[in-house]
Amino acid sequence: MRSKQDTASVGAKDNSSCTTLSGGTVIVPAEQVKSTKWQKKCHPTEMAGYRPLQDPPRADLVRAQKLLGCFRAVLRVELDAVEGRLVDKESSEWQLQGQPTVLLTLAHIFHRFAPLLCPPLVQRKVYLVEAVLMSFLLGAVEAGTPVQAQSVVRQVLDLLWLFMEDYEVHDCLKQLMMSLLRLYRFSPIVPDLSLQIHYLRLTIAILRHEKSRKFLLSNVLASFDVLRSAVFFYIKSPLRVEEAGLQELIPTTWWPHSGREGKDSKEAKDETAEQRQRRRAYERGCQRLKKRIEVVEELQVQILKLLLNNKDDNGVSGSQTLCGSSGEASRYIFLTKFRKFLQENASGRGNMPMLCPPEYMVCFLHRLISALRCCWDEYKGANPHASFSEEAYIPPQIFYNGKVDYFDLQRLGGLLSHLRKTLKDDLASKTNILIDPLELQATTMDDLDEDEEPAPAAAQRPTQALAIGGALPLPRPGWLSSPTLGRANRFLSTAAVSLMTPRRPLSTSEKVKVRTLSAEQRTREDIEGSHWNEGLLLGRPPEEPEQPLTENSLLEVLDGAVMMYNLSVHQQLGKMVGVSDDVNEYAMALRDTEDKLRRCPKRRKDILAELTKSQKVFSEKLDHLSRRLAWVHATVYSQEKMLDIYWLLRVCLRTIEHGDRTGSLFAFMPEFYLSVAINSYSALKNYFGPVHSMEELPGYEETLTRLAAILAKHFADTRIVGTADIRDSLMQALASYVCYPHSLRAVERIPEEQRIAMVRSLLAPYEQRPWAQTNWILVRLWRGCGFGYRYTRLPHLLKTKPEDANLPSLQKPCPSTLLQQHMADLLRQDPDVAPSFLNSVLNQLNWAFSEFVGMIQEIQQAAERLERNFVDSRQLKVCATCFDLSVSLLRVLEMTITLVPEIFLDWSQPTSEMLLRRLAQLIPFFPPIGLESVDHYPILVAVTGILVQLLVHGPASGTERATSVLLADPCFQLRSICYLLGQPEPPASGTALPAPDQKRFSLQSYTDYISVEELAQVEQMLAHLTSASAQAAAASLPTSEEDLCPICYAHPISAVFQPCGHKSCKACINQHLMNNKDCFFCKATIVSVEDWEKAANSSATSSAA
Repeated sequence: MRSKQDTASVGAKDNSSCTTLSGGTVIVPAEQVKSTKWQKKCHPTEMAGYRPLQDPPRADLVRAQKLLGCFRAVLRVELDAVEGRLVDKESSEWQLQGQPTVLLTLAHIFHRFAPLLCPPLVQRKVYLVEAVLMSFLLGAVEAGTPVQAQSVVRQVLDLLWLFMEDYEVHDCLKQLMMSLLRLYRFSPIVPDLSLQIHYLRLTIAILRHEKSRKFLLSNVLASFDVLRSAVFFYIKSPLRVEEAGLQELIPTTWWPHSGREGKDSKEAKDETAEQRQRRRAYERGCQRLKKRIEVVEELQVQILKLLLNNKDDNGVSGSQTLCGSSGEASRYIFLTKFRKFLQENASGRGNMPMLCPPEYMVCFLHRLISALRCCWDEYKGANPHASFSEEAYIPPQIFYNGKVDYFDLQRLGGLLSHLRKTLKDDLASKTNILIDPLELQATTMDDLDEDEEPAPAAAQRPTQALAIGGALPLPRPGWLSSPTLGRANRFLSTAAVSLMTPRRPLSTSEKVKVRTLSAEQRTREDIEGSHWNEGLLLGRPPEEPEQPLTENSLLEVLDGAVMMYNLSVHQQLGKMVGVSDDVNEYAMALRDTEDKLRRCPKRRKDILAELTKSQKVFSEKLDHLSRRLAWVHATVYSQEKMLDIYWLLRVCLRTIEHGDRTGSLFAFMPEFYLSVAINSYSALKNYFGPVHSMEELPGYEETLTRLAAILAKHFADTRIVGTADIRDSLMQALASYVCYPHSLRAVERIPEEQRIAMVRSLLAPYEQRPWAQTNWILVRLWRGCGFGYRYTRLPHLLKTKPEDANLPSLQKPCPSTLLQQHMADLLRQDPDVAPSFLNSVLNQLNWAFSEFVGMIQEIQQAAERLERNFVDSRQLKVCATCFDLSVSLLRVLEMTITLVPEIFLDWSQPTSEMLLRRLAQLIPFFPPIGLESVDHYPILVAVTGILVQLLVHGPASGTERATSVLLADPCFQLRSICYLLGQPEPPASGTALPAPDQKRFSLQSYTDYISVEELAQVEQMLAHLTSASAQAAAASLPTSEEDLCPICYAHPISAVFQPCGHKSCKACINQHLMNNKDCFFCKATIVSVEDWEKAANSSATSSAA
C-alpha cells in the first residue's frame, strides 16, 4: 500500500519497539503484532488516505496530460517572421530547424515532461508511457494518413533525443516498445483487425526513425523470444469464432462432402446445385478474410524490411565490430541477434519457456522470406550481374570456411573438427584454405580429453590466429562452454586458416591469415568482404562461379531461414492439419447421422429425438470448424505460403546440387539442408491440399526430377556418415517417392547412369545396412506386376471385416518397368551382384519368418492360458513387422525370378543350383502347424507367384530342375498346393475324413484380386507336380542314412572337401562357403570342393584293392 505523501512513511510512527537489521529487515515483538494498532498499520486498507500500489499515479497523469497539451499546441503554431505573430500550422509539417522560439518553449516543456516519463518506480513509468505517450502516438496514427502519422512520430522522437538524456530516452523507448508488444499480443481479434493494424503502423513509424531503430534493434527487438519482436510477426488464431467476427465475414459455411475414400474429384462430380452455391459463398467469405489478413502481413513485412536496412551505417568503418555499434547498419545488428536466436532454439540448452513457440516461428519465417526476397531483388535491380531471388542458393564455401556459426548442428560427414582433420588436404587443393599443422595437432590433443579444460586455463590460453598486421589474441567464445559443443567446434575458435587468393602456388609472404570469429566478434568486412577478402564467400571452390549471387549478408539470412524451417516450422505445419482432419471426422459423423435419420422408423420417436439432437450438435461444430479452417487456410496454408515453402525447397535443391559438385567437401554441409528438402516436399504434397495442388506450382516437373536425382544419388552416399536419422530419412523419402505415379515418373526421368547407380545400390548385400527400407523400395517397384499383387486394400482384412471402411488404404500400384529392366540387366551382366544380393535376401527371409513364427506361437500360447494375462504391445508390433518383412522379401524373390529366371534355373552358372536349393528350403509351405489364426493370403500369394514362375513360366529344362529340387526337399508336401485351391488332400488309408463344415482357404475366393488366368496357372502347376511326384515315387530308390548329407539330412552326399576329405551335399557346402571357408567338422581351411558319387568311389576303392 502507498500513502498519498510517501509510501516510505508507512509504519514510521510508533516503531520504537522494532529492531532494524542490515538490509532493512525489521523484527517486531510478538505482543505488538497481536495488537490491534499494529494490525491496522499492516492492513492500511482500513485506514483513510491509503490506496493500492497498482493504482495509477493520477497527479502525475494530470500533469503529463497538461504538458502534452502544451506540446501539441506548440507543434500547431509557428512564428511569422514578417508580422511577428503566431500563425496556425499543420503539425505534420513542423520542422525541427529554424524555429528557435518554438525550441525554447519545447525545452521548458520537456524539462518538466522528461521526469514524468522516467520516474524511479517502474509501475509509474509503465502507466505514464502507456497512458500518455502511447495514447498520443496511437491517436496520431489513427487520425491521419500513414505519411502524416510518420511525420508526427518522427518529430516526437527527434525531440525526445534532443531534450532528454540518453538514458531517459532509452528507458522511454524500451517501455514504449514493450507496451506495443503487449498490446499487440493480447489485443482482441476484431473483424477488421483494426487494433493490430494500428499497433503495427505505430511500430513502423517508430522504426523508421534511424537512431531509435538501432537502439531498439540492439536492446529490445532482436531477442526474438516470446515477449520480443517475434510477436509482431504472428497473427494469433481466435479462440472463439465470435471474437474475430467470422460469422459476419463468412455467413455461409461449407465443408467437403467427400466419400469414404476422401476423393475430391468424386465429390466435385456428385456435388448438388445447393452444395455448389454454398461452397462458392464460403469461398467468397474466405477471400474477404484473406484480404484483411494480407493487410496485417504486409505491415509485418515492412517491419522486417526496416530491420534488414543496410544503408543506415552512418559511414562507420567496416572494421568495427557489429555488436553494440550504434553506427553500424541495421542489417548487421539484426544478423548478430538473429544468429543468437537460432542458437538458442537449436541448442536446446537454453531456458525452455524462452524458446520461440512454433506458431510464432511459422509466421516469422513467411514474413522473413518475403522481406528477404524483396531485398534480394532490389539488389539485383541495382546490380545486373547479380542473380534473382528465384535462383537463390547457399554457396558451399559457407559451410567450411568458418564464417557462419552452425553451433553443434550435425554435418553430413560427422563432427566439424573431424572433417577439418581428415579433409585438410582437399581444403588446401580445392579451396586454398590451409590448416596450420601446429593448431591441428593441438586440436587433436584436445579432442582426446574427455573433460573440458578448467575455466582459468581456457581464459589464459591465447588464440593462435593472425590478422592483418600481426598476431591478434582473442578470448575463448562464451558459447563454447559446453564440453560436447566445445570439443565439436573448438577447431573453429583456435585453428588458423590461411587463404591464398590467386589460384596458383604462392610464397609464404603472400599468404593472408584470417581468423574464425563468433557472431558477436564479426565486422562488416567479415560478412561482405573487401578488395582483399571475400567475406562469407572465403575459399571459393573451382566449381563455383566468381560472380557473387547477391550481398553476402542476405545469404546468411537465407541460411537462417532454412534453419528455422528445420527447427519447428515443419512440425507446426503438420500439427495445423489437425483442423482439417477434425472437419472430415465431424462431416463423416454428420453424414452417418443423417443416414440413420432416413432409415429410422417414424414410430421410434425417442431414437429420432436423439438422432436429431446429434445432428444439431454435429452441424454446430462443423459451422465453427469450417470458419476456423478458413482462418487457418488464410494464415498458414494460403497460396502465398505455399509458394514460400516451394521457394525454400528449390533453394535447398540448388544448394545440395552445388555442394555435391565439390566432391569430398560435400561432407561439410549441415544435415538440415537435406532434411528441409525432404520435409518441405512432404509438406507441399500432404499439408496444403486439396485447396492448393502442388502440380499447379511453376516448374513442378523439373523440381520433382531434381529432388528425385538427389534422393537417388545420396541415399547410399558414402560421404554421408553423420547420424542414422538423415540416412533413414533419405531412404524413407525415396521409398515414398516411388509409391506415387508423378514422383515415380520423375525418378525415371533422371539420367540413365544415375538410375543404374541407384538400382546398383539397392542390390547391394543387405548385411550391415538398413535393408528393410531398401527391400520396401524394391517391392514398390514391383507392386502391380506380381501374382495377385494389384490390391489397394488388404484383401484378407476385407474378408474378415467387409463393412469396416476405415481400414488402411494402400496407394494404387504403379510399377516401374524401366527400373525393373535396369535391375534385370545388373543381375544378368554382373556375375558377382546376383549371388551376394540373393544370398542376403534369403538370409533375411530365414530370420524374419523364423522370428514371426516363434513370436506368434508365444502370443497364441499366452492367449490360451486360463489366467488373465496381457500381451506386450511392442511384441505385437515386432511380430507384425516380421510378417510384413517376410512378405516383402518373398515379393522381391518373385520379382527376381520373373525378371532373371536363369539365375536359379541355369545350372551352368556356379551358384544357380545352390540358390535354387536354398530357395526351396526357405519357402514357407502352408498350412503350418500352430498358425491357424493367421490369415494366409498375403504370404501364400507371394509363394504362389514364385512357384508359378519356376514351374509354369520357366524353360523346360529349368522347370525339370526346379521340380526335382522341390520334390526332393523334405519340407515340401503336395497337399500345400492343394491347400491353395481349397482342395482336400486325399486321406491316407485308415485316416478319418475331414469335417464337412471346416473352413478352407482357397484362392478362388479372391476373384476381385486374382484373375482367371492366374487361377489356371495354379491348377496347371498342381497337375504338373502331381504327375512329377508320382513318377519320382516310382523311380526312387531306398537311401540309407549313411548316404545322406550329415548337415541337412535332406539330400544325398554329393561333394567332398579338400584337403580334409569331409563330405556333404553341394547345397550345404556352397551356402557355407559364401560366408566361411572353414570345414564344418574339423575347421580346416577348405581349398577346393570336388564332386563325389558313391558308386564311382566304391569302384575306385575295389580297383586299388
